[in-house]
Amino acid sequence: MNKFQGTGVALVTPFNTDGSVDYNGLKSLINHLVDGGIDYLVSLGTTGETATMTKDEKKKVWAYTAEINNNRLPLVAGIGGNNTLAVADDIKSFDTTGYSSILSVSPYYNKPTQEGIYQHYKYLAEISPLDLILYNVPGRTASNMSAETICRLANDFDNIIGIKDACGNFDQFNQVVRDKPADFLLISGDDPITLPMIALGASGIISVVGNALPKQFSDMVKLCLAGNFKAALPAHLSLLEITHLAFAEGNPAGIKAALKHLNVCGDTVRLPLVKASSTLEEHIIEEIEKITQLA
Repeated sequence: MNKFQGTGVALVTPFNTDGSVDYNGLKSLINHLVDGGIDYLVSLGTTGETATMTKDEKKKVWAYTAEINNNRLPLVAGIGGNNTLAVADDIKSFDTTGYSSILSVSPYYNKPTQEGIYQHYKYLAEISPLDLILYNVPGRTASNMSAETICRLANDFDNIIGIKDACGNFDQFNQVVRDKPADFLLISGDDPITLPMIALGASGIISVVGNALPKQFSDMVKLCLAGNFKAALPAHLSLLEITHLAFAEGNPAGIKAALKHLNVCGDTVRLPLVKASSTLEEHIIEEIEKITQLA
């Protein structure tokens, strides 16, 4: 499981001004992250605006991402939804070339019971050709996957190897760390609590801010994983404001504004999302300049 230690990044999907996928921008982003020392990449998670992409677009983006990555870093594909059978079909038809695992979000909108969440992942685990990473994000799904359900799945299925948890509840994290199998990965799903989560036993982060600041974020995470929290603390604190700004008007509008300033890719998003406001963009640029000058 060492390939999912450290800093993963949930890739944005760059779009051209006409709304089409910007493959040159995606290539630039992948190279920016590889060069920045990121440990693994997550293609088409929530940050990738998958809710507004067609199945054909997703297939092309997954294939292109694998091609450009060229086995330089482990790759994870985001494949989830609230229709278990449809998600299973998507997983069965997924071209696994170049990919190590699938990140699958807990079913949203339906608000299933804990037993329903368990049975959803049980079904996926039994048909998936790749290992699965669970994804708990109650702020988007409107339901929390409990520590009991997480650990039940972790203990029952060898190919469920970890969870990206964005619940923000340290009581839950404590229970997961206590009750999970030793090799099951707890991965932070929130940039600003990465340091304390690693101190508790998390393996790292799947980051949004890392799109723009891969070196700064991955260097901080490496210090944490080495147990050098005193040295990591200044970097952790220096990233708090850009994290706040990145999410101030929704994800990924803020981080795309940062990427545009860094000349990595454009800031176009698809409706119903809109670009960051000019005021927010100014604040993001100021903060990016401050952080990069410290590097």
